[in-house]
Amino acid sequence: MSQGLPLPHALLALAVVAIWGSNFVVMKLALAHFTPLWLACLRFTLAALPLLWLARPRAPLRWVAAYGLLIGCGQFGLLFVALRADISPGLASLVVQSQVCFTLLLAWAWSDQALRGLQWLALLLAFGGFGWIGWRLEGGSTQLGLLMCLGAGLSWALANLVSVRLGPVNMLAFMVWSSAFAAPVLALLALTTEGGEALWTGALSAGWTGWSAVLWQAVGNTLFGYGVWGWLLARHPASQVVPLALLVPLFGMGSAAGFLGEALQDWKLQGAALVMGGLALNAWALRRPLVRRTE
Repeated sequence: MSQGLPLPHALLALAVVAIWGSNFVVMKLALAHFTPLWLACLRFTLAALPLLWLARPRAPLRWVAAYGLLIGCGQFGLLFVALRADISPGLASLVVQSQVCFTLLLAWAWSDQALRGLQWLALLLAFGGFGWIGWRLEGGSTQLGLLMCLGAGLSWALANLVSVRLGPVNMLAFMVWSSAFAAPVLALLALTTEGGEALWTGALSAGWTGWSAVLWQAVGNTLFGYGVWGWLLARHPASQVVPLALLVPLFGMGSAAGFLGEALQDWKLQGAALVMGGLALNAWALRRPLVRRTE
């Protein structure tokens, strides 16, 4: 585990990445009962409504709303649609980590910080891995699913830049209020694209398995996962916390293989090695200070 983190904090970070990785299996189980956008709406509704009594975080409302829409509609809306029929859970857990690459590129384009040579090499490796996966896709995963997961990663990256603008905030309140902005937009999208009958049928037929999966999305993944991650980042350098996110695809691909029988073909492992190698190289490069760009 990352050097410098106290053991209790390192275990908390490990718990978060385990939840985030294995959650792709839970998403797939929930999608057997709910349509994708309806599932996203329920997830963020349950994350918001019980705790809306919390004081609004000290941040401009437009940024709270932007974060909620990027995470709710962009990241998870696209991810759930892709997971329904166009990409396997294990592969999705890997491809959505493109958020790291997109965050680097967007931060480089919009700030005065330069990327080191090692980071450019890291980006080349990671995008090479995504390209290899796209070329060899088989077994029910499609190029459309890959593109939607890359879009989810881009939305996550944009949300990362919004969170950087905010500075220190109460992360639990922030997740609750940003979820409150995402839920009604997702409800409108679900009603207009999936139809009210499908939403009603899913709600009635889900049973305890489906609703438990939704509750886990709201409490375990959203409030606990994102809340604890933000809490750790507020107390430790990002270089000590962020590298642990490299374990998300390991938990994701491992749990999908163990619980859903997802095959781990050679091409998938090769692509994962390229992507994770690039992410690991970038994490190592981040331990060294960035150089500001000059004219």
